[in-house]
Amino acid sequence: GCHYAQSRFGTLGMGAETVRVVFGANPVRELIKARPASISVVYLVAGDTGPALKEGQRMCKERQVAFEERDRSALDALAGGEARHQGVVAIAGELEYADLDQLLDDLEEAKLVPLLVFLDGVQDPRNLGAIVRSAYVLGAHGVVVAKDRAAPVTPVAVKASAGATELLPICRATNLVRALETAKERGLWTVGAVIGEAPAHALAPRAVDLRGPIALVLGAEAKGLRPLVLRTCDHRVEIPMVGKVASLNVSVAAGILLYEAARQRAG
Repeated sequence: GCHYAQSRFGTLGMGAETVRVVFGANPVRELIKARPASISVVYLVAGDTGPALKEGQRMCKERQVAFEERDRSALDALAGGEARHQGVVAIAGELEYADLDQLLDDLEEAKLVPLLVFLDGVQDPRNLGAIVRSAYVLGAHGVVVAKDRAAPVTPVAVKASAGATELLPICRATNLVRALETAKERGLWTVGAVIGEAPAHALAPRAVDLRGPIALVLGAEAKGLRPLVLRTCDHRVEIPMVGKVASLNVSVAAGILLYEAARQRAG
């Protein structure tokens, strides 16, 4: 089945082939740069003479990607709902998820100290996109998501990531606990973020050494980490908060923890 294009897109006249829709100037630009061969066609809004259209045409010509001009209403229908596609929509093949073992092999070969983000049940595609964006700009090497009961990389997630989904390896795990155990077997320390009434032994992020090989583990928007996932974590961190709001948005929490890791690693 198509994990990427939402049901309203159908198969876009391409038979049984799995397709995905990528929209927005930055996401489509990064897709053309990273995976031009995966693109069937780029649709550009007709009648626009702005720089975004001209750059889109130039990039498509350089990378030999087919492009067509379409009425804005056609692009609206492809992107869906109130999506802000900025006059650029790409139709591409299925997203290639990375393999966790291969990613860890690649990092070892490149002599990089791994920093990964594991997501346990994050279901809002905007949160997923924002987390991928933060992970990319703050130096993480990949994001691991659960295959079930979690947001896949949808068009909305791609847009929210500003195209970072095309630049950062994203692994999809059938069993997140097993994936965490794999990471631990490969030498990573697992650091779980807890919310609300945290256990007494949860530490502030600055109190945990994040300079080594680390997997940051964050849970679903309202529920946090599942008990089995939390028990798999070597350390537990809680972001200190002042005020009466129960918890931070998971993408904000991810940004804070990633910034702390980047700060420590730069020191």
